[in-house]
Amino acid sequence: MIKLVQMDEATFQFFLRQSTNDFAEEKVKSGDWEPDNALKQSKEAMTGFLPSGLQTDGAYLYSVVEEESETAVGYIWFNVTEGRRGREAFIYDIYIFEPYQGRGYGKQAMQALDEKARSMNVSKIGLHVFGQNQRAFQLYTKMGYGVTDITMSKEL
Repeated sequence: MIKLVQMDEATFQFFLRQSTNDFAEEKVKSGDWEPDNALKQSKEAMTGFLPSGLQTDGAYLYSVVEEESETAVGYIWFNVTEGRRGREAFIYDIYIFEPYQGRGYGKQAMQALDEKARSMNVSKIGLHVFGQNQRAFQLYTKMGYGVTDITMSKEL
C-alpha cells in the first residue's frame, strides 16, 4: 500500500527538475516544441504554474510513499480550484519512478488522490495525457476517467 506525503523543499527541488525535464521531452515528442528551446519553455511554464513553489496557493505536491518500507516510489501534483459545479482538482503531474512501475503503485496513487480529493470536498478531477503515452491513458481509463476532448494531428 502507498500513502501520500507532503513534499518538503528538498523533494520539491528534485521533483521540479524531473518534472520540468519530462514535460519538455513530452512536448518535443508530441511535436509542440522544438528541442532547442523546449527546456526553456518548460521552465517558464513551471514558473507560471508554481510561482511560489511549494507555497503556491491551490497547489498540492505529494511524494507517493510505499507504507511498509517508507520508500518514495513517485510523486503527484494537483491543483484545486473553484469550478462551475464546485471544487475541482486537476492533476498536473503523476510519476512513478521506473524501478517501481508496473507494480500497481500508479493505481494506488490514483486511489489515494481520490480519497484526498474527497476529503477536500472536490467533486471532479481532470488531467491531461499526451497521446503517445498509451500506458498512462490505459491506467486513467481503468480508473474511471473519460475522454473530454481530443486533439489530433498528422505529419505531412
